[in-house]
Amino acid sequence: MRIVAPICVAFALVLAPMAHAFDLALEAELADEIVEPMVVATPADAAAFGPEPVDPSRGQFIWMPGPPATGGGGAGYARYVVQIPAAGTYAIWGRVVAWDGNSDSFWVTVSPPDTDPDPQTSQDTTYRWAVQQGNEWHWDRINQWLDGGTFEREWELPQGEVVITIWVREDATMLDTLYITDNLETDEAAVNPRLPTDEEVAMQLGETTAVEPAGKLAVRWAELKR
Repeated sequence: MRIVAPICVAFALVLAPMAHAFDLALEAELADEIVEPMVVATPADAAAFGPEPVDPSRGQFIWMPGPPATGGGGAGYARYVVQIPAAGTYAIWGRVVAWDGNSDSFWVTVSPPDTDPDPQTSQDTTYRWAVQQGNEWHWDRINQWLDGGTFEREWELPQGEVVITIWVREDATMLDTLYITDNLETDEAAVNPRLPTDEEVAMQLGETTAVEPAGKLAVRWAELKR
């Protein structure tokens, strides 16, 4: 298990209000907490079980190792602690690889507002993410895979701390990056999800305390002490 101190993000407007004022990209492998069998991996680690994915961001991703298999992972997760600057509606995208129908899902909770402490146990499909299949890295918006269909998820988030948890559901589903935004468009081209900047990576690592993305928000980071 890998645990690092959670990161707090505080935001202050520096420009006139924008239609889509907030976005944040996170390296999956730099989670605040990773619990096995979810682990950090490289493309070479995946090559033993299926097509080797190329070009993950900064060379690593997270997954439960193994060949695609029906059923699969019932334990393990990666957890991210983020401060939301203002109450509102948000969407989350992931940069993913899913080889086939036996390697194409995670459970996802964002608390608050999500209330299920362990969807691996409850099997509540409210929190089931049907990951778009593909052997190359691609963006997929987190959805609800219900018995009656699949619908894009949106979260009414409060201002302040939220905890995003990506739970193992199927072996071999891969996650490279998370992208959080208040842009609720469902078309990828309209959202244009992106990889983390060097500054965002440094902040996840606790190596810097401030960054001001051009045309966005001033971002202030500080370690939370527990």
